[in-house]
Amino acid sequence: MTQQVIAFQGTPGAYSDLACRNAKPGWKTLPCRTFADAIDAVHQGRAELAMLACENSLAGRVPDIHSLLPASGLKIVGEHFQRVEHCLLVVPGTRMEQVKRVHTHPVALGQIRNLIRDYNLEPVAEFDTAGAAELVALWKKPEEAAVASALAAKLYGLEILKRNVEDATHNTTRFYIASRTSVMPPVDTPNVMTTLIFSVKNIPGALYKVLGGFATNGVNMTRLESYMSGETFASTRFLLDVDGHPDDTRLSKALAELDFFAQDTTILGVYPQSPFRQHTSAEGQDTPRTMPVNAISG
Repeated sequence: MTQQVIAFQGTPGAYSDLACRNAKPGWKTLPCRTFADAIDAVHQGRAELAMLACENSLAGRVPDIHSLLPASGLKIVGEHFQRVEHCLLVVPGTRMEQVKRVHTHPVALGQIRNLIRDYNLEPVAEFDTAGAAELVALWKKPEEAAVASALAAKLYGLEILKRNVEDATHNTTRFYIASRTSVMPPVDTPNVMTTLIFSVKNIPGALYKVLGGFATNGVNMTRLESYMSGETFASTRFLLDVDGHPDDTRLSKALAELDFFAQDTTILGVYPQSPFRQHTSAEGQDTPRTMPVNAISG
């Protein structure tokens, strides 16, 4: 039986790679240079699915997805939340007092300020976290360290000198899982998420009218982001995540009101919510809402 493939943006050992392995155990992961390359891999049949980072609880949204995913024609068939647990990686046998420089992605550097300060390390920005680990493995110098995932340590033969070196313990990235074909759950399926995009006219009260239907019909919005599209500033595009199935009564009525006031409404996917949402809600924590950068996936 042919092994199924899931594509991601980043270097082997990146957090996106880890997300693929956790979400689809047993699948082959396909590293891609860009999000566009990961999407193309699905279109070309080299992968069944693409794991696309869309937001992070610390860094914010991933803006590339706003334009790439709607234009791609792919459908969202799932979501995955990946905890970002930074590890300090070194050449085997290295002691902490030997480390002088730490290499990682610029966003990750902003998440390990305490480590840099406490050990007086020189921060060095690299293309991504796993790429930094690969460089440290190639250099074989004890004064050079990387901050990346435990998976990167395993893949590049590095030793984990310290675990969980991130300043915040809630650092989590959310991913859309995209496919060529839509797999819509039955209407009575519990815990369903719907993602859509739409435009509104640049007139007073337009957004208020568009979103009013969700409030009056008791539909919960978990994500709302605006972005400009095209060469004009006269129209704004919005990406929206809401709880529910488009064919259930409440969301169906809300979408009918949305269609009346909005323009170019497109549903990008209807898919089961990640168990992470129920787990964090039970613990009284918030899931990531809105968030720039593709690097937290790297």
